[in-house]
Amino acid sequence: MLPDQTDWDVEKPKLRQALGMRMKSERTACGLTLEAAAERSGLAVSTIHKIENGRVSPSYENLVRIARAYDVGIERLISAEAQTPPTTRMTVTRAGDGRHVRTDKFEYEMLCNSLAEKKIMPLVTSVTRRDPLMEDDLEGHAGEEVLFVLSGSIELVVQHYAPVTLETGDCAYFDSMLKHGLRNIGDGDARVFWACTYVDMKPEHH
Repeated sequence: MLPDQTDWDVEKPKLRQALGMRMKSERTACGLTLEAAAERSGLAVSTIHKIENGRVSPSYENLVRIARAYDVGIERLISAEAQTPPTTRMTVTRAGDGRHVRTDKFEYEMLCNSLAEKKIMPLVTSVTRRDPLMEDDLEGHAGEEVLFVLSGSIELVVQHYAPVTLETGDCAYFDSMLKHGLRNIGDGDARVFWACTYVDMKPEHH
C-alpha cells in the first residue's frame, strides 16, 4: 500500500535522491553527457540535472522519454531491484502487487515489471482532483495510449480536441504525440487502467 501523507513527506526526498542516482548511473553507462541526454530525450538539460540531483520528481511522461533515450526499460529507472535486465517473456501481476510510484499529480501501480523488452507500459493510476488543465499541464511524447476508467469520473484533455468526460467503463485511445492530461472531476476516487506504447527512439548519433 502507498504510505500516508506524513510518511510520504519523509520518504519523498529519499526516493527522489535514489531515483536521481539511478538515472545518472544509467546516463553515464550510456556514455551520454547531460546535453546529449537532453537532445535524445527532448527534455531540458536543467530538467534532467534537477531530477538527477533529487530536486524534482519526474512525471510519467518524462520517465518514459528518459528510458527511451537511454534504451532501457522504465523499471531500471524506478526500481533498485531491476539492475539485471529481465528475461521472461510472460508474467502475471496479482492484484495489488504492482510497483507503486507516486508523483505530484498521480499515483501509479506499474504492472508486469519482469517482462522482457515489452512494448507496452501497463499501469493502474489513481487520478487526483485539481483545477482545470491549462496548456502547461499537458505533455506529449512518441507513441499511443489507451485508458479505461475503472472507477470514478475523469476529464481527458487532448490537444486539438474538446475535453471529454469519461465515466466508469468508458475507454479512450489517442496519439501520445498530442499533448494530453487528465484529472479527477468526480466526488470520489478515480482509477484508470492506462497503457502507453513503448516506441523505440534511437536517433542518429553525430
